[in-house]
Amino acid sequence: MATRLRISDIEIDVVRKDIKNVHLSVYPPEGRVRISAPSHMSAETIRLFAIAKLDWIRREQSKLRIQPRETARTYENRESHYLWGERLLLTVSERDAAPRVEIKPGHMRLSVRPGSDLDRRAAVVDAFYRAAVKAAVPPLLARWEPRLDVSCAGFYVQRMKTKWGSCNPKARTIRLNTELAKKPPVCLEYIVVHELMHLLEPTHNPRFRVLMDHHFPQWRQHRDTLNALPVRQEDWEY
Repeated sequence: MATRLRISDIEIDVVRKDIKNVHLSVYPPEGRVRISAPSHMSAETIRLFAIAKLDWIRREQSKLRIQPRETARTYENRESHYLWGERLLLTVSERDAAPRVEIKPGHMRLSVRPGSDLDRRAAVVDAFYRAAVKAAVPPLLARWEPRLDVSCAGFYVQRMKTKWGSCNPKARTIRLNTELAKKPPVCLEYIVVHELMHLLEPTHNPRFRVLMDHHFPQWRQHRDTLNALPVRQEDWEY
């Protein structure tokens, strides 16, 4: 059941679920706010929780509203694209063969079948990015699982509109955003560590932050780096 709560100048969507703890989220691009609350939690308790978090909500909204956006891509020659933080100039060629992306120093070469439209070109590039993340994750898991003394049952890479990653502690799986292939490699490492840490602590409570500080002391710096980089133009939803 969803309701709407207004605190001062902020509107909050409240969704009641069969969960144990209350969760607060601020979504891009404009900073829409949602609280997921246990079904049994009273409206007054939710309201007091929201009031206590107003300063944090406003800070998160401010950060989202000033975050730069990528220009919409048209997948034409000499358009800028990125791989692991490096700027690449796109070259497009049409040929009657399987579509593919090749990387050369400073260049991304996209080969598509004749007549391929923007959506098809975008799909080929997105598939390339997804494969790049999938190839980069296993070495990170091999490095961090023994350090954290956790075991990840599996990982998934997909296009995610509102998150860089997520974790399912019960299934012991993590999900990662395809867009991470565009960012510096340390950003992917930060997200992998962040999601693996949720196998030890499912919430972002003080214990979670203590564990991050202990195992990955630079995590705040890497988080800020990721959040300062341009994000893909999307019709963001949640």
